[in-house]
Amino acid sequence: MSKSIKFLTVTFFIGCGIFVIGNLLSKGFNYNTINDFLVDFFFYQLYTYVISYTNTQYFDYMKKREFRDYEVAKRIIYGIVGATVITLICIFFLRVLIEVLIYKIPFQVFIENESWKGYSFGLWITLSIISTFYVVYFYNRYQKNKIKEQKVIAGAASAKFDALKNQLDPHFLFNSLNVLTSLIEENPDNAQRFTTSLSKVYRYVLEQKNKELVTVDEELDFAKTYMSLIKMRFEDSIIFEIPEKASNPESKVVPLSLQLLLENAVKHNMVTTSKPLHIKIYEDGNHLVVMNNLQPKQIVKKSSGVGLDNIKQRYKLLSERKVYINQREKDFAVAIPMLTKQVSIMRTTQKSQERLNDDYVRARKRVEELKAFYYSLISYCLVIPFLVFIWYQFSRHTIQWFWFPMIGWGISLLFQAYRVYVDDGALGARWEERKIEEYMRKEDERSRWS
Repeated sequence: MSKSIKFLTVTFFIGCGIFVIGNLLSKGFNYNTINDFLVDFFFYQLYTYVISYTNTQYFDYMKKREFRDYEVAKRIIYGIVGATVITLICIFFLRVLIEVLIYKIPFQVFIENESWKGYSFGLWITLSIISTFYVVYFYNRYQKNKIKEQKVIAGAASAKFDALKNQLDPHFLFNSLNVLTSLIEENPDNAQRFTTSLSKVYRYVLEQKNKELVTVDEELDFAKTYMSLIKMRFEDSIIFEIPEKASNPESKVVPLSLQLLLENAVKHNMVTTSKPLHIKIYEDGNHLVVMNNLQPKQIVKKSSGVGLDNIKQRYKLLSERKVYINQREKDFAVAIPMLTKQVSIMRTTQKSQERLNDDYVRARKRVEELKAFYYSLISYCLVIPFLVFIWYQFSRHTIQWFWFPMIGWGISLLFQAYRVYVDDGALGARWEERKIEEYMRKEDERSRWS
């Protein structure tokens, strides 16, 4: 359905509703002929179309204006004031068209007989529709902004994780080449073997850098290969202990975490034959610990900041479990979480927990909406009869003004009841969730094709 046809259809049904309300508030469908009925119905449709079209154009103009996020109140005031002025002008010209041009009433007589009564109903209806429209518009915009915000957060986290993983590739190569440079000067034969082994180790780096997690057994095997490279340089100056296999073959860690920790131990401690560096890898509960004796270098090269910080940040993005660092007088230890099969699907588990939380929030929200509806219904049943009594007691010879709050408040109650009791309909209890999913799907498709 094209935009113009959709607009005409919606406007027609709105006009029908206004026609019914207008007749209920005035003469109550007392038409002498069918022709009188059709003429009156046409005029109602004419008023509805002209006022709707002009206000829609004004609203489109307001959408193009640049309002800041904190200027919502300003935008609403501009919208309501502009809609009021536009509606009054439209009603005036339509009344001139009908009274002067169609019914041939002299313009001077028309002006003399003009009163607020000819404008009040049209303005009241317009402002009611405009107010409802603004509520729906800002609610939808709020939902879209929430979705965009969540996608930005998720995208930022994903990009950050990829950036952290991509740090490791040049970092590992740079440090390995530094070791190779030292070996070429000290032991050319070991340098040759180091180069061959380095190609095998680097293959692992390239294979694992796109993974979020690897098994502990894979990481232990890589640590053994990496330490064999280090021992080519330092020989007996490093004593290395490592388990053959993990106690739980399903346990996982972030890739290259052991390599970074081993590299840090060698980089920040003295490694000599008289003072060998002892490095031990072992399991402690659900953590994998890398511990070394503490014999810090007097002069340490400036750190690149990749090592421990990289591991901590990657774990922070994947899990709520923390990396523990323990420095004592004689040793230094880092414990990294081993994510078991149950924990490795933490995202799914968290989503399930979040879904439970969301269900609780939705249930609580539904109860609050139900309570609000009952309070509104009780208030309606108490206040409206009281207003009718006031009209009857003090102003029953004037216009039956109690119909305005009765109908307006009644329509609001119907919408509220629909929102609470209807699950699958438009604006029903599950409508918000469906709309969020729909917006997210559209955003994904738009991103995919742009």
